[in-house]
Amino acid sequence: MSLFYLAIGLTVLVYALYRYFTRTFDYWKSRNVAGPEPTVFFGNLKESALRKKNIGIVMQEIYDSFPNEKVVGVYRMTTPCLLIRDLDILKHIFIKDFEVFADRGVEFSKQGLGKNLFHADGETWRALRNRFTPIFTSGKLRSMYYLMQAGANQFLDYITTECQSKQEFEVHSLLQTYTLSTISTCAFGVNFNSLSDKLEALKLVDKFISEPSYANELDMMYPGLLKSLNLSIIPTSTQIFFKMLVDDLIAQRNGKPSGRHDFMDLILELRELGEINNAKYGNSAATVEITDDIIAAQAFVFYVAGYETSATTMAYLMYQLALNPAIQNKLTAEIDEVIKAHNGEVTYDTIKDMKYMNKVFDETLRMYSISEPLLRKATKDYKVPGTDLVIEKNTTVLISPRGIQYDEKYYPKPEVFNPDRFDAEEVAKRHPCAYLPFGIGPRNCIGMRFARLQSQLCIAMMLSKFRVEPSKNTNFNLQVDPDRFIIGPYGGIHLNIIPRKLKV
Repeated sequence: MSLFYLAIGLTVLVYALYRYFTRTFDYWKSRNVAGPEPTVFFGNLKESALRKKNIGIVMQEIYDSFPNEKVVGVYRMTTPCLLIRDLDILKHIFIKDFEVFADRGVEFSKQGLGKNLFHADGETWRALRNRFTPIFTSGKLRSMYYLMQAGANQFLDYITTECQSKQEFEVHSLLQTYTLSTISTCAFGVNFNSLSDKLEALKLVDKFISEPSYANELDMMYPGLLKSLNLSIIPTSTQIFFKMLVDDLIAQRNGKPSGRHDFMDLILELRELGEINNAKYGNSAATVEITDDIIAAQAFVFYVAGYETSATTMAYLMYQLALNPAIQNKLTAEIDEVIKAHNGEVTYDTIKDMKYMNKVFDETLRMYSISEPLLRKATKDYKVPGTDLVIEKNTTVLISPRGIQYDEKYYPKPEVFNPDRFDAEEVAKRHPCAYLPFGIGPRNCIGMRFARLQSQLCIAMMLSKFRVEPSKNTNFNLQVDPDRFIIGPYGGIHLNIIPRKLKV
């Protein structure tokens, strides 16, 4: 008899759990919004939650499955969200009606690096963005170019030495050593004297990026939970590392700019100006003091973004050049010609004069948009233009850059690597929201100028001395790593790096 009651109890429990974890799954049907059928507990993210597919790939597949819909109802775990497919609606949300969708909705504890430009929302983000934007102007980047160039020269020397004993390299991890050193030097004036030093620091940052964490899935299921419980998605070891790094640097510089013109100098200059306010966004009453914790938070996000996204982009760019030797030849010819026109020097202006380089870089990011998906949270009820649908307050809207940038409506033969898509006349034909690797609107990537300069300098220096070709271990069917929260290559990218026979 006791077994009977136990079975009844288990049945009731299972049914109750089923009802609980499917309680929201009629949300989009009741609003006549099409979308994929959700799975109990996981919603539409089962494959990404189980780390079988990268979430960016999952969102692209959903985008592709509803070609005739302007918006698609999806469930991140049990939470209803809206995937935007229509570019005019996207333009309203990201640009025209930005004030309603200024938040990303991924906030967690503001302690321990939480007050950073990427994760902060509300008045905190507005104040930070207003004050930190001037750090990334072309003038500021020009002043720190010498730091990047020193890192690029050191990297080129390393490759030259290594090529004496081998041809094949795993270029993703190789390029990570370059971006790690440049972001360390440009952000904090930290120099690495040996590759072993780089690899030790690399392990800490890479651990945060690559190791599976289910804090994000928990926050998807219960939006705002991490913030309300004062929890963070950033490991304690990472918090301690950046806090100690910044404390040491501030002490070394006696809390004042050192004259290096790196990011730390620029931040210390800002601190001397006093509190940060968000007057640009119409509320001069909100302020944020630039404390050591605020500096550490920005150091963290600059470090992670500048290190990984650029390395991954360059690795994919090298991969496509190896597969497309005619494009590589054209780019190499431009590099040689422009460097010669600048008296053999690779200056800031040298890089800016490489027009075809920009097209190759842009086409790489079209095929391999790094940050997926883009998120925005409605801060109040919002009627979607041209429809009867109302996005309720606190609903997250999603954008799939990869879905858009592989859509044949905007990019014919999207699987083909074709830098000519970014000829000025071709760009003018496309919708302004059809290209989103750095986001769009007031909350686009603040460091995109830095990322372009850092990457293009490295590519120009490498191709001035070397060629890249497929190796015996090159994977011609690259997959996206399901464990990393960005779009990165699974198993790395193996290529041969071969010294060029330069004309004398």
